[in-house]
Amino acid sequence: MRLEQLIERFRVEAGDLLEPYLWEPDWLPGWFSEAQDEAAVRARLLLDDYTPELCTIAVAPGTASYPLHAKLYEIASLRLESADRPCEPVLVTREKLDRIEPGWRYLPEGAPRWAIQTDTRLRLVPAPATAGTLRLEAYRLPLKALSLDTDKPEIHEAHHLHLVQWVLYRAFGKPDSDAHDPQRSKQALDEFERYFGLRPDADLRRSTRHDEVQANVSYVL
Repeated sequence: MRLEQLIERFRVEAGDLLEPYLWEPDWLPGWFSEAQDEAAVRARLLLDDYTPELCTIAVAPGTASYPLHAKLYEIASLRLESADRPCEPVLVTREKLDRIEPGWRYLPEGAPRWAIQTDTRLRLVPAPATAGTLRLEAYRLPLKALSLDTDKPEIHEAHHLHLVQWVLYRAFGKPDSDAHDPQRSKQALDEFERYFGLRPDADLRRSTRHDEVQANVSYVL
């Protein structure tokens, strides 16, 4: 569905059909963009292995830490291709690596055996001895915000109508609105969460992102 169609559906659901509107037209694209971001994180909808700027990182000898694309929030798997034999570093937390390899910070350069993902960076352990390319598969946010009437959400069309519930939640929850309705806002959020799930908090994502690794794939609860 196009953004203009989603906005029309919101106006119908909210009973906001006549001008002057209760909710300004300029507010709605931002709320729909926010809804898509929330859906992508909660239901892990966008697994990317095809966007070069997000899925490939040039690795330099002796350099352990690399920035991640701003839209990437969880690495599912990674593979280092280099002049040496390719390797697949295992995603772990610093705490786990402290337990299984206490001197990991001082290891000599070599083929990386582990990788630590933080919010914005990836660290290879040990630092690579040769140049190469990291190939990632990763969950991400939508690459572009919804702004034009003809824009379409990047998530599958089957999910589009459910984004309206988030916008109803934001609209009826706006405290300075003439239509402020906390109960209606909560009902809409409940519907959104029934479909897309709860949002994992930062502590939960840090604690579960890496340590349940099987075949070099990590999952967020």
